[in-house]
Amino acid sequence: MASRHLLVTGGAGFIGSNFVHHVVATTDDTVTVLDALTYAGNRASLEGLPEGRMRLVVGDIADAATVDPLVAQADAVVHYAAESHNDNSLADPSPFLHTNLIGTYTLLEAARRHGTRFHHISTDEVYGDLQLDDPQRFTEHTAYNPSSPYSATKAGSDMLVRAWVRSFGVQATLSNCSNNYGPRQHVEKFIPRQITNLIDGIRPRLYGAGTNVRDWIHADDHSSAVLAILERGQIGETYLIGADGEKNNKEVVELLLQIMGRDTGDYDHVADRPGHDLRYAIDSTRLREELGWKPAYGDFEQGLAATVDWYRGNEAWWRPQKEATEAKYARAGQ
Repeated sequence: MASRHLLVTGGAGFIGSNFVHHVVATTDDTVTVLDALTYAGNRASLEGLPEGRMRLVVGDIADAATVDPLVAQADAVVHYAAESHNDNSLADPSPFLHTNLIGTYTLLEAARRHGTRFHHISTDEVYGDLQLDDPQRFTEHTAYNPSSPYSATKAGSDMLVRAWVRSFGVQATLSNCSNNYGPRQHVEKFIPRQITNLIDGIRPRLYGAGTNVRDWIHADDHSSAVLAILERGQIGETYLIGADGEKNNKEVVELLLQIMGRDTGDYDHVADRPGHDLRYAIDSTRLREELGWKPAYGDFEQGLAATVDWYRGNEAWWRPQKEATEAKYARAGQ
């Protein structure tokens, strides 16, 4: 395949930066990253990439004057940029409306003007949650039932993409992914928070009883799936990305303690989050059968151990975030 030029929004964030590294490592494509470098974006996440393959533009995806020329120069847009933290959306929903809805609209309008291929990254949280004993998993046909300002705005952005495909012929695909883990994830998030606490000798903290289930996928596997959809996906269609990684939060914490040589009961319970979804579970059959994709990290423990190794070896990356993050959680009693 001939090399392309990709515009990756949110490419200095966790999942976006892993995608940029994956693209540079596995293709001949070049990348422009558009990122506002809010607290979740980090220049250091793009370090080490070869000159000439990636450039960073600092800007807001809701600013049409910034977005339009970048979309015009791109062969495809891969739209990762989003406000994505549930706790933050409960404290102040307004940034989620601005970025997830107005930002997506602005990008879609630019893609419409320039006829640019568009791929929209979304989340399984738009589907709400499942009961812990429910044998079902989310599919492309599951009804939307978002439960937080975050997931509601992501659901809205998905609907915008579908409407721009149908009404204006935008060449877009969508994907909804389960919970990602791996390198370069902000320490406010569940897995890196527990890892970095353990590195600092702090007992992990677990919401409620820890029975809430998430379907975990390594960020590298998410990246390879997005490339498969970009290259072979059917326009207007949605693909669910998952790696059969269902674990409850208690199991994840205990596995981290085991990997890091601690007693598996060495953690504390804290008050549960309001409206905390019970269980997410992805059925990625369509992606695997139609596009021939499969995850490289079929073993969650293997991927988690590799993630622990990355945080142990990259303290200079996460240390500047840690103090402010823990202070914020302390104020919330978490």
